[in-house]
Amino acid sequence: MTVPQVSLRGVFTPIVTSFDESGAVAHDKMAENLQRWNQTGLKGYVVLGSNGEWVLLDERERREVLKTARAAIGRDKLFIAGAAAESTGQTIALTEEAAAIGADAAIIVNPSYYRVQMTPAVLLDYYTAVADRSPVPVVIYNLPPATGIDLPADLLVELSRHESIVGVKDTGGDIAKMGDVLRRADPSFQVLAGSAGFFYPAQAMGVSGGVLALGNIAPDESVALFDLFHSGQIDAGRDLHLRMLPVNAAVTSRFGVPGLKAAMDMLGYYGGPPRPPLRPLAEQRTHELRAILEQAGMLG
Repeated sequence: MTVPQVSLRGVFTPIVTSFDESGAVAHDKMAENLQRWNQTGLKGYVVLGSNGEWVLLDERERREVLKTARAAIGRDKLFIAGAAAESTGQTIALTEEAAAIGADAAIIVNPSYYRVQMTPAVLLDYYTAVADRSPVPVVIYNLPPATGIDLPADLLVELSRHESIVGVKDTGGDIAKMGDVLRRADPSFQVLAGSAGFFYPAQAMGVSGGVLALGNIAPDESVALFDLFHSGQIDAGRDLHLRMLPVNAAVTSRFGVPGLKAAMDMLGYYGGPPRPPLRPLAEQRTHELRAILEQAGMLG
């Protein structure tokens, strides 16, 4: 199946899914956040990624979230939909549904429940089967902290030759591996750094852009990390990178989605509660998070 090509050059943010206090999806709040982000230089959004708590949503809820996102995302922004499932057939169905709703691309994390069986050969078959049927470009999602599988460079290089697979979001943080993939992959294949923790240095390896949780709360700073590097303002970019490192760690590895949502509330976005079994950030950690944001100059 021939699909349109997309450029992944720039900064994307994996948006949160908003919930109200009863635990229902707060579609109006999601739309309000997106309208605010639309005014920034973000290239686009990943909807139903890890920060979107997609594993805690049922299929109907996922479908409605994608519809809300499509209505709210500016047409000048790229809409990348999370469409993964453990089975190949269900992933194909979800990818087709996301395309029908209006997603510009689909991002697919590898199956991992039967982790020992998820050999490179099995994953090659999985991604090939999905890409063969996908009506939209496919972005591979390498997420070893959650899946326990770090997709090998050889596998990514082989998949890069599929005309419908346009890139990979890599959260592993191995910059040398990213460079190896870029060196050997099809020239059209685009690598996205999956965290602001290593996005700035990864640009020296030639990544096309980044998918940064930091963009939920600091879209302008996230975009500046890209713009400063590409305009040759290396020292200014390095200084910004170092200033943002504690903030990024706080809303990713340290406090996770509850921390990201708490930071959004502090900064005037709607974060709201996470969905159980995730818990809202504890009071002591909330104080620590506020201090980190203040030290970075994000709160007065």
